[in-house]
Amino acid sequence: MTGTTAHIGLVGLGVMGSSLARNFASRGLTVAVNNYENEVTTAFMAEYGDEGSFVACSNYAALAAALAPPRRVLLMVTAGKPVDLVLRALTEVLEPGDMVVDGGNSHFPDTDRRVAEAAASGIHFVGMGVSGGEEGALKGPSMMPGGTRASWEALKPLLEAAAAVSDSGPCVTWCGHGSAGHYTKMVHNGIEYGDMQLIAETWTLLRALGHGPAAIRDVFTGWNEGVLGSFLIEITARIAGAKDPQGDGPLVEQILDVAGQKGTGRWTAIDAIMRGIPLSTVVAAVDARALSARKEDRLTAAAAFGEELGAIEGIAADDLEAALYAAKLMSYTQGFDLLRTASRERGYETDLAEVARIWTAGCIIRATFLDRVHAAYAADPDLPLLCLDPGFAADLTARLPAWRRVVAAAVSAGIPVPALSASLAWFDSIRLAEGSARVIQAQRDLFGAHTFRRTDAPETPVHVQWSELEQL
Repeated sequence: MTGTTAHIGLVGLGVMGSSLARNFASRGLTVAVNNYENEVTTAFMAEYGDEGSFVACSNYAALAAALAPPRRVLLMVTAGKPVDLVLRALTEVLEPGDMVVDGGNSHFPDTDRRVAEAAASGIHFVGMGVSGGEEGALKGPSMMPGGTRASWEALKPLLEAAAAVSDSGPCVTWCGHGSAGHYTKMVHNGIEYGDMQLIAETWTLLRALGHGPAAIRDVFTGWNEGVLGSFLIEITARIAGAKDPQGDGPLVEQILDVAGQKGTGRWTAIDAIMRGIPLSTVVAAVDARALSARKEDRLTAAAAFGEELGAIEGIAADDLEAALYAAKLMSYTQGFDLLRTASRERGYETDLAEVARIWTAGCIIRATFLDRVHAAYAADPDLPLLCLDPGFAADLTARLPAWRRVVAAAVSAGIPVPALSASLAWFDSIRLAEGSARVIQAQRDLFGAHTFRRTDAPETPVHVQWSELEQL
């Protein structure tokens, strides 16, 4: 289609980009499309050109000419150097007031840098997290844009048209200034790491209890109809019961036990450590993926120490449901704590209730649980920790005995449950007003004169000569 003023431009026609372009077009919008390799654009038009109003653009100048000002260009290119190359090329053909939106999984410090670079030319750069995979991109993803409020207002009609919709509205909102959109998506992915690891550990424990593939499928299917209802639980039920196309057993048993990762979980863990925010569940999940990748070392260790497991006793599927829910709550508590802290330290002004709301549909971690998270932060925007919400606190109290039984039974049997146990350790640490840190402070003062504070004078640093103290 030619001679038409397009509503939005889209650069990068890979799986996600082509799906989003088709999504926008299906909402009655005209989309100017471009790919670095022109043959990809040609193939896209040949396959999908009849689905809606598209303008094929062979270069960035043609893309700019096809767009109505202020121009809005969405990049769906590989994170890293490709984003910089496209942004610099677009800067030469766009005008002040135009907007470039990076919809990839870019690291938020890169987004901050690009915001500043684009601003020098009067262009508004927006980092936007997009979650939902290929199907979400086509039918409606959850989208997390940052940038200026003015950019959000200009993008809002287009993004709301293409976003997933839940009972609370379109799953897109302004996540805050600067790089807040990509930061929010990073934390989303960190929580996703935790969620996936917790579910995988629970699947392992169901197997240890003697449940076969069909029984495990039925357990997850039942859980999906209750408080654990979510996209990840739903697909795990499908995975658990899927037959191997090359054999008679379950396909999942034939998949190499090595997990991949693209870096967003590591970024989340690293940033949490730098900010002093304990993110035990996510860190455990990142570590578990890293350990899974060390297959040769694991085979060597298995030969050296044996792989025998003890019998798992004293728990049932209902206990696993309770433990999974409680640990999942810890993962979200930690993730939202990191979002809250980063928003304050970086001036994002992120609305946590709105973040929870836009995760209720479209994204990978979508879950019925998130309606309550939204309600908790809407009722108390200053809630220090999600698990302190009265409703969630009651949930934890009711499930704690089962959670302890599950972790104890797994450890006794030699079955690794790093995320389930790390979540429980985080909970036990946060609920104790008096812990073990006093010993660490004493050690630091003894070897490094770092001082400590006494309980009877907590505002005053103290140092003592430990070698001169009498022993009891």
